[in-house]
Amino acid sequence: MFDQQLANTQFWLKKSLSDMSQNEWEAICDGCGKCCLNTFIDSEDEDEFTATDQLREGEQLIFTNIVCQYLDNNTCGCSEYENRQTLVPSCVKLTKENLKDIFFMPQSCSYRRLHEGRGLASWHPLLNSGDKTKMHELGISVKDKTVKDCDVKLDDFDLYIAEWPTKDAE
Repeated sequence: MFDQQLANTQFWLKKSLSDMSQNEWEAICDGCGKCCLNTFIDSEDEDEFTATDQLREGEQLIFTNIVCQYLDNNTCGCSEYENRQTLVPSCVKLTKENLKDIFFMPQSCSYRRLHEGRGLASWHPLLNSGDKTKMHELGISVKDKTVKDCDVKLDDFDLYIAEWPTKDAE
């Protein structure tokens, strides 16, 4: 729920992500839904693939337009937000502790933008009275661009590769 009073404080200009309260931290999320997209790492050296907290030389993060079954396509929010990690153990929960491993988030992610010193984008709901319209119009969100993981064969993920998640409007 949008908090205009909190937005008016412009806390993101005064605090680092690590110094934010839980309410401030949650407010930084722009609600684009891109974190719900299925991704994979394409590696030149497929035989030596191991889990990583950063991309290595020869690796590329590939986005698909496949989303979790709990993503609400209209709001771009999770319909099971409080239970998401129980229902989907692989669901990523971005925290202050794992923020250093943010390579897997799209360039437009507000946490990533702040972490990299780029500030909030002009389309961010905090800068638009909680309204996501500008974000949707610029094609930043997943609205009307996805298919549910329960509706596709994940073996066919390569048929769902998408370039639009890598774009940032600013």
